[in-house]
Amino acid sequence: MQDQFIVEMREINKSFGGIHAIKNVSLEVKKGEVHALVGENGAGKSTLMKVLSGAIQKDSGEIRIGGQPVDIHNSHDAKESGVSIIYQEFALASELTVAENIFLGEDISGKKAFVKWNVLYKKAQDLLDSVAFRLNPKEKVKNLSVAYQQMTEIAKALNGNVKILILDEPTAVLGPQEAEKLFEVIKTLKESGVSIIYISHRMEEIFKISDRISVLKDGQMMGTKKTKETSLNEIITLMIGREMGELFPKRTNKMKETVLEVKNIARDQVVKDVSFTLKEGEILGVAGLIGAGKTETMRLIFGADKKTGGEILLEGEKVKINSPVQAVKQGISYVPENRKEHGVLIKMPTKVNITMPDIGHYTGPLGIIKNKEENKAVWDMINQLEIKVQNPGVIVENLSGGNQQKVSLAKWISINSKVIILDEPTRGVDVGAKIEIYKIIQRLANEGMGVIFISSEMMEVIGMSDRVLVMHEGEISGELNRKELSEHNIMKLAVGQKV
Repeated sequence: MQDQFIVEMREINKSFGGIHAIKNVSLEVKKGEVHALVGENGAGKSTLMKVLSGAIQKDSGEIRIGGQPVDIHNSHDAKESGVSIIYQEFALASELTVAENIFLGEDISGKKAFVKWNVLYKKAQDLLDSVAFRLNPKEKVKNLSVAYQQMTEIAKALNGNVKILILDEPTAVLGPQEAEKLFEVIKTLKESGVSIIYISHRMEEIFKISDRISVLKDGQMMGTKKTKETSLNEIITLMIGREMGELFPKRTNKMKETVLEVKNIARDQVVKDVSFTLKEGEILGVAGLIGAGKTETMRLIFGADKKTGGEILLEGEKVKINSPVQAVKQGISYVPENRKEHGVLIKMPTKVNITMPDIGHYTGPLGIIKNKEENKAVWDMINQLEIKVQNPGVIVENLSGGNQQKVSLAKWISINSKVIILDEPTRGVDVGAKIEIYKIIQRLANEGMGVIFISSEMMEVIGMSDRVLVMHEGEISGELNRKELSEHNIMKLAVGQKV
């Protein structure tokens, strides 16, 4: 049965406004396999999966499920054929319970049109138990962490006769421990005969859990490889159309004097007496599981949250930072984890986003913006960071994820900060954009900026950092120098053990 193709997509074409999104793409997925689908942003991955899941209709081509031709016009048709998809953006009703979300859209009433709540919760609990999700079916979704919201999405997708489950960047919001739980679920589903189409930019995950890898580039299928018979370099070369070279840039930065010193900062029981130093030109990695306090600590330093204790020194001088405005004035910048909500003004032009933190620099005495000066600065930053945009007036929402992240970086780099905090700077961007962002970070360090680099991808933390702090339950559980850096050591500290 392993060799039987459960999904056959043959010569699929889809165009939008005369532009080919996918061109004669064929994809075959075996029953009970984890089939990874990779490619840079805009390669056609999401379009192909939307065709399979009924979100959009193909222009031409054929789809077969279990050897039989099928017409998939909408999500209902897809579900009838055994296809479910979980998008990166969740589709949950936050005010409803886990159980209600799982069975949303189904008739769960009895003979008198009243909901049989005991039956509903029992059915939900049985489903959750079958995939080892420790979720209370009576809990409202709004009270769940992002990781548990995702588990609710998966449980919802598995309700029914699912043959093919499509996961689009499923670990983008998960830490290492939560990701491992997801991988266990995927293994269980695979053993039960469910086929998984797995989309991710995280190459270490792809090689860990997939059986085969298909690569898309510019809307065309570049090839399918057995995971055990290929390499990271070969897959990335297919993705970006050139030899990868080094994934992480060589560290040529020279660390100088201490630029930032954090002493015993705290916020209630969320952040507990955290102390560390950062040197000019240093890339300081920060690792830990979800809920360890990484982001919460950085928000205190940036003044986004009010600390209940401790102090911050910048270039040896104690500074008062009670708001982001004060942090920026002192020379501290922060690129947040959620770029769409906090990193950029998604509905505003690229130009506005880049100059926003320092708009006073481009404003005359009567409040009139010096357009010539502003435009020069914006183009300089676009060229420096190689932001792929036709002109500075393009709305940020219309840029790829990698270019949105570059805009988020650009607005802080342009004000010549002394310290920049980067919280998950490569989340949701393709490998080509990641390599470019790594080079930008290295350049900032080379220019003497102190960089704090937070990532849930241990490969990134190890590859980019000069030194790594590991957090556990709001505290720094340990510090690792370059020679001590390994996934094993980071994970031991992340769960509260000693190295």
